[in-house]
Amino acid sequence: MTTATQTSIGSMIASGLRMAIGYGQKLCAGAPEAKFGHMPSHGMNSALFNMGHLAIYPEKAFALIGRPELAKPLPEKWEELFKNGAPCVEQDGRYPGKDAVVQRYVERYTALADALESVPDEVMQRPNPMGGRMTEMLPTIGAAVMFLCGSHLQMHLGQVSAWRRAIGLGSAM
Repeated sequence: MTTATQTSIGSMIASGLRMAIGYGQKLCAGAPEAKFGHMPSHGMNSALFNMGHLAIYPEKAFALIGRPELAKPLPEKWEELFKNGAPCVEQDGRYPGKDAVVQRYVERYTALADALESVPDEVMQRPNPMGGRMTEMLPTIGAAVMFLCGSHLQMHLGQVSAWRRAIGLGSAM
């Protein structure tokens, strides 16, 4: 077995991010389109909402790492529908479909993982420009990117895993 040597903060984050991308794909595979936007119990976000929420954050990370040219504009209304604090509702036609959300999740996080491989550590060690509480909790760009590509991502994928069980699907693993 060959072990790759990771020498930069970005490449270390990219490794975990690639695992999360694959996990998200497994969680969504086999989930029927008709149920993807279903909220199986009060207060439980749908897989569609969680994956849509995740799909808007790579563009923010591109700005943080100084690669805004790699960002792609969000489709119309996605920010409004999926931003932090947006309410999750039963799919009633306001949300895009499963395929569009999952495709954007995979495409944009894959592009971010690729970009992270070449981000200099000096960039990751710069102060986090987000401001407010996010800068207090995550004082460097590296800490903020690690949160977006690690903790934040896995938290919402865990919600999708619970959603799968709640609608009667088995383990994705």
